[in-house]
Amino acid sequence: QPSSSDEKKASKATDDSSSKGMIDTQPPRGTRDFLPEEHRFRNWLFGEFAAVSNLFGFEQWDAPVLESEELYKRKAGEEITDQLYNFEDKGKRRVALRPELTPSLARLVLSKQKVLPLPAKWFAIGQCWRYERMTRGRRREHYQWNMDIIGVSGVEAEAELLAAITLFFERVGLSSKDVGIKVSNRKVLQAVLERYNVPADKFAPVCIIVDKIDKLPRDQVEKELAALGVSPDTVEEIRAHLVGNNSRKWTSITVCMLCSILAVSQEGVGIIIFGRHVSI
Repeated sequence: QPSSSDEKKASKATDDSSSKGMIDTQPPRGTRDFLPEEHRFRNWLFGEFAAVSNLFGFEQWDAPVLESEELYKRKAGEEITDQLYNFEDKGKRRVALRPELTPSLARLVLSKQKVLPLPAKWFAIGQCWRYERMTRGRRREHYQWNMDIIGVSGVEAEAELLAAITLFFERVGLSSKDVGIKVSNRKVLQAVLERYNVPADKFAPVCIIVDKIDKLPRDQVEKELAALGVSPDTVEEIRAHLVGNNSRKWTSITVCMLCSILAVSQEGVGIIIFGRHVSI
């Protein structure tokens, strides 16, 4: 991945060429070109995505890169518009380049819910866009591999997806020494909020903030949660149970919550939380 200094040089070259009236040969900021050698590598990687998906019986789908802006606002709130490539088209409709694949999947499934046989196992490899501050290895244009199981309420769907991603890592030469797998469940957060008497109508906005916890400074996260009426004690409890850097510090109440949610033994939950390698 290019360093921040490389990106600054590219940005300066763009400014210089613009001031001289020259044609800019650099791609738009936050995007990249794929020369033949790089494109061959990308094809190989995408081929592995597809091969693993097919081995597990998933079918491929895709949707337009351009979607209604409202689709993303419904999922993440008004503030998501600051992170979108969005605009008003010539028909006065608010549209956006997709920042992820899941909202498009939800729209598609809802539109076909009366005729779609369930369970459905679908996968997609799609180009996505986010207008965010760039950091090393994080661009505004990226590709996302989704595997989704629709119509299965039990934990076996999660187990199958964990098996699939583990097989993918093995196929591309990565082991537990290189990659760790973390499992999250919003029902744990819901249980913490209920324990501290946070109203149910605050659950969705709290989830939106918690989803950003790795991207924002701690004091900003605490400030946004406090604005929703979440007490300092509850904020600390959320951090302790859900976002601690060392999973082994999780308290016994967290394990009990997970046991209830996943309907497995405490030993099984320990394997999911603490295990460095997941094999099904």
